[in-house]
Amino acid sequence: MSGIPAFRVLRAKPLWIANGVITGVLALLFAVFYVGADIDPVGHLSKLPVGLVNADKGAAVGGKQVNLGAEITGSIKKSGADGHKIDWKVMDEKEMKEELGKGKLFGALVVPADFTSSTTALTTTALSGTAATGTPLRPTLTVLTNQSAGSIGSGLARTATTQAAENASLQVGKQLAAGTGSAQAKLPTAAGVLLADPAAVTVEDGHPLDSHSGLGLTAFYYALTLVVVGMLSANVISGQVDHALGYTHNDMGPLRLHRPLIRATRVQTLAISSTLMAGLSLLTGSLVMAGAVGLMGMGASHLPLLWLYSVCAVAVAGIGALTLLAVFGTPGMLVVTLVFIGMAVPTAGATTPIEALPGFYRFLAEFEPLRQITGGIRSILYYDAQGDAGLTRGWVMMAVALTAAALFGFGVLGWYDRKGLHRIPAETQPEKVNLAVGPPK
Repeated sequence: MSGIPAFRVLRAKPLWIANGVITGVLALLFAVFYVGADIDPVGHLSKLPVGLVNADKGAAVGGKQVNLGAEITGSIKKSGADGHKIDWKVMDEKEMKEELGKGKLFGALVVPADFTSSTTALTTTALSGTAATGTPLRPTLTVLTNQSAGSIGSGLARTATTQAAENASLQVGKQLAAGTGSAQAKLPTAAGVLLADPAAVTVEDGHPLDSHSGLGLTAFYYALTLVVVGMLSANVISGQVDHALGYTHNDMGPLRLHRPLIRATRVQTLAISSTLMAGLSLLTGSLVMAGAVGLMGMGASHLPLLWLYSVCAVAVAGIGALTLLAVFGTPGMLVVTLVFIGMAVPTAGATTPIEALPGFYRFLAEFEPLRQITGGIRSILYYDAQGDAGLTRGWVMMAVALTAAALFGFGVLGWYDRKGLHRIPAETQPEKVNLAVGPPK
């Protein structure tokens, strides 16, 4: 016992400075990562993929074949009014449904097959005077949404496609006005208003989800659960392995347990921890799936594949976290938190699409583990486990992450061991006494 009061340590400036710097930097980084990514998604939006489908078969008008749908889609495709925020992808209906069903489109604008014929019939009805006694059938432009690709992204696509459809309707109205000529002045007011804005815009769900899909968010929260479970399991396993080897105490309430020291190299310690993590991921991954699907009723299919992917995701996240803990030591948990949570959540593409993030966050999204795992889960839950809907990328990136963790972790720790940087140095050998000169002073 030193006899120094415990609270006297609060007078130590290094204690305040060190903890202030660490917690301050952590607070600043979380503010930058979490808040900065979502402040202005519209302003950072660039090339959000949206389908543009012209199914219009056209119609003969005045002896000439007219296709208003082709004019509309062509005008929207060439327009730069959106500042290239939307990447309009011209395709047919079959391709559009496939792309929506893979999460590669955030929405679509569809011109139906009878658009030109319905529009010309509207003109004929108005000029014949029947519009005064009844409302003619309006042509429609259909806006399709895709919540499975992300709520904000789907909302941005819906706004853009609805505005494009409304502008297209007004443009068609100008063409109708030019075609009717002087006869337009004699039309009833209701008919004139209808011809000025002839198309009705309808909004439909382009890729309906199960009612227990959280409006397209269950994939993200499930993936986040897997990552957090892996990260926290790594923290537990790291501490318990150190205790089992006798390197640390284990406090259980008022009791302190300590085991005899079993010397292990840093490489051996990481190998033991990683083996334990891999084995226990079978349990934790299974329980995550059981809790989400079995207890809470999350909508899910391909259950064997979902189980395998869940187990592997927990294992990869856990081994990655163990590597960072082993390499960086005490600060490792802060590094793990930043990598797996701080930088990962804003770049996962769960709510705000990657296309609406600032450039720095898009860069992070290319390798952040949560985004890769989310893509695979989204494919399994929403897109019939199609490989090119994110599942293949998920598997590949998990394999890359596991390989990188092994090379980095065992490489650095092997260097530590070769340099003699052991966690507890070997006992110093007793100094030999030179009898000629006596004991050392």
